[in-house]
Amino acid sequence: MGKLIMSFLFAMIISFVLTPLVIRLANRFGFIDIPKDSRRVHKKPMPLAGGVAMYVATVVSILTFVKCTKEIIALIVGATIIVISGLIDDKKGLSPKMKIVFQLAAAITLVAANVKIEFFTNPFSFGETVIFLEMLSIPITIFWIVGITNTVNLIDGLDGLAAGVSMICSISLMAIAYKFGYIEMSIIASIIAGSCLGFLPFNFNPAKIFMGDTGALFLGFVLSYISVEGIMKSAAALTIFVPVLILGVPVFDTTFAMIRRKLSGKSIVQADKGHLHHRLLALGLSQRQTVIVLYIISLIFGILANIVADFNSKIGLMISILIVLAIILIATLTGMFKSKEE
Repeated sequence: MGKLIMSFLFAMIISFVLTPLVIRLANRFGFIDIPKDSRRVHKKPMPLAGGVAMYVATVVSILTFVKCTKEIIALIVGATIIVISGLIDDKKGLSPKMKIVFQLAAAITLVAANVKIEFFTNPFSFGETVIFLEMLSIPITIFWIVGITNTVNLIDGLDGLAAGVSMICSISLMAIAYKFGYIEMSIIASIIAGSCLGFLPFNFNPAKIFMGDTGALFLGFVLSYISVEGIMKSAAALTIFVPVLILGVPVFDTTFAMIRRKLSGKSIVQADKGHLHHRLLALGLSQRQTVIVLYIISLIFGILANIVADFNSKIGLMISILIVLAIILIATLTGMFKSKEE
């Protein structure tokens, strides 16, 4: 437990100290976000690429507190690929296809180091048995990593939202990984939480810097790694649903956005103002109030995930189904499946 606290504080301090420097560098080298459409909540130019501070804090902390294995090397290499793509996108923009190419390269780097989803818990069998994925393991793992990497990016629409939600998700992942005995993964989760907390004073409303794609994609990538190595390799949990629930805010918001756009006849990658944070703002909440509400929702998801992880797979499945049905009902009642024009 002492190592968790030390790694958290170490990463937090590095992130906090580096962020003002990144702000100056972003202004100097032209990493500036200029609002160009009504979808943007902010109305003035803002320094970008704040994720660099979290990236450096995370890598330095991992090298300090975590044993260097091929998986850890792959994580750092993959994260570096993601950060490079984010910097390019924050500076001059990247096409969706090129973004996916970078993300696939990062995901394949992890898979090559044997970071894979190898089985799912089978809740329909007698006893606690698993379904081995065999050849499907690689494509499912790549899909998961790329998917989670992008979900965090898609909720990065308000000051402090992605950083705060990622911090809460990291703490939830840390708790479950520690419970299952994956100490190294719990330390990495603690490091991510610390990096986010060190960045938040500069990113919470009114923000002095945005994390940009550099930060949002980086956080999503590392969270996807922790979920695979720290949760999905445990046969004691309903393996696929626990991390989905922990990452509930970005996962469900992204899923609802894709369904909403498909039902409206739009491309699933076309941006809109139907995200959960847009809905809450439309109800009259301020930016700060909206972000705090989403923090609370993320915390509730994390608590529910910890509860589900403690049950056997059959009870966990029943609880999970009830949670999903409740989420779908709430999403339907609040119009999450409809575009704002409908």
